[in-house]
Amino acid sequence: MIGILGLQGDYAAHGKMLDALAVESRVVKKPDQLSTVDGLIFPGGESTTLIKLMDSWEFWAPLRDFAADGNPIFGTCAGMILLAQGVSNPSQKSLGLIDIDVERNSYGRQVDSFEGTGVWAADGQPRSLPMIFIRAPRIARLGDGVAALATCGDDVVVARQGQVLVASFHPELTSDLSIHRYFVDMVGR
Repeated sequence: MIGILGLQGDYAAHGKMLDALAVESRVVKKPDQLSTVDGLIFPGGESTTLIKLMDSWEFWAPLRDFAADGNPIFGTCAGMILLAQGVSNPSQKSLGLIDIDVERNSYGRQVDSFEGTGVWAADGQPRSLPMIFIRAPRIARLGDGVAALATCGDDVVVARQGQVLVASFHPELTSDLSIHRYFVDMVGR
């Protein structure tokens, strides 16, 4: 069972992707629900709003414990920001679960949102991958031990370290199931 953090953001679209893969999922809105899932998707949204909601629901320690227990976590856009070790533009608190630094809104404001095509290379067979960037963060630093799984231009836009997977963009808004399938495989191992 894969959980989708349902505090804010487009968590329903992630559920549709998992449905398309015939994978059972549930929305997680309270920390005690983490014990009912084997992996967690941390969707995009607005990171400062997510921080306030995580503070009010006291999600920080339970999420760190969930990760420390070896459970896979997949963060997209704002989810990536909150999983990163370092955040700038401006700085803000994060879980620090993957050794990357990110720059918020690095691809521009809402009006600068765009659809593009990148390269997915996680399976050793590079191929094109549709990508939707909405006020997206940029990975400014990739730490040692962090694998680059996809790029768009010169930027790494999907990365993995251990059981943590992140994407700068919104794969749940495309019709391509590659990244969600990859995460499902992480959970299944």
